[in-house]
Amino acid sequence: MAARIVFFLWMVLLFVGCKSNQYDPSLPPKGFANNISLKIAYTLGAIEPTITKVAIPESIQEHKNLVYKTIDTTSLKLDIYQPKALKKDAPLIIFLHGGAWEKGRKSNVLHYLISYAQKGYITATVQYRLSGVAKYPAQLLDVSDAVEWLKSHAKEYNINAHRVAIAGGSAGAHLAMQYAYTHSSNTMDSTGLPSNVQAVINIYGPSDLTTEIAKKEKRVHRFIGKTYEEAPEMYKEASPILYVNKYSPPTISFHGTLDELVPYGQSKKLHETLKSYGVPSYYHELKGWPHAMDLSAKVFSYIQYHTDIFLEKHLKL
Repeated sequence: MAARIVFFLWMVLLFVGCKSNQYDPSLPPKGFANNISLKIAYTLGAIEPTITKVAIPESIQEHKNLVYKTIDTTSLKLDIYQPKALKKDAPLIIFLHGGAWEKGRKSNVLHYLISYAQKGYITATVQYRLSGVAKYPAQLLDVSDAVEWLKSHAKEYNINAHRVAIAGGSAGAHLAMQYAYTHSSNTMDSTGLPSNVQAVINIYGPSDLTTEIAKKEKRVHRFIGKTYEEAPEMYKEASPILYVNKYSPPTISFHGTLDELVPYGQSKKLHETLKSYGVPSYYHELKGWPHAMDLSAKVFSYIQYHTDIFLEKHLKL
């Protein structure tokens, strides 16, 4: 018993010490041996949380609840954030919220939106129909219509419609990838603008819904509206990795090895597939971190640091 108490106290000191240390955001933050030690650290307050509830700075202009589409009497909305001092067109980053396709709201990614608007980008977040309201491909159609709306209103909001990135975490990353890889060719939308995007930011998103784990996941069943046995083709149609080709946009992926909801092998396989087609791909495997790992301030900083480099290369300001 005494040995266990000593070990527990040692763990407390270790975690608290780790919390107070200086951190280099270019380096992967030290993770945990397993989900048990992770939960202990979280319970002890040893993981510094990301500040997600942020105020709108004076320097940022907010355009909130712009209706981009009305369907079945429901108005779907999006928000735009941009620097007030913006003098010329700027690249756009569209952030899609997660929530297993069945919950969440566009404001969930406000901390990403404000951070990148302060760096000089125009950012947007999109409301899409959740799986309790409509089944796939309703969500993809909503994202497609939102991207088209943003491009068609590019002049009004100083958006460079030829420099667009799409990003998301978890289910939001799935929809971001699905849009990007199904619109890889330089085809025109109804507004006469190219429908493709120039970059993808994948934060622990599922890229393949035909894996054994995905086939059995009830949240995927609710998203598709049927089990894999009932509609295998729909699971294939909803898998972004199956649309990757040589025209797919550059992609950066972040995934934790303790992710029990979306195994990190999803992003690893996506990276290998993109590389096989010659598409620029950057895979960041964070050892000892779980799903929703960017709720840790250190992981959030790491993701932003490497995303900044990625965007500077593929979506220059």
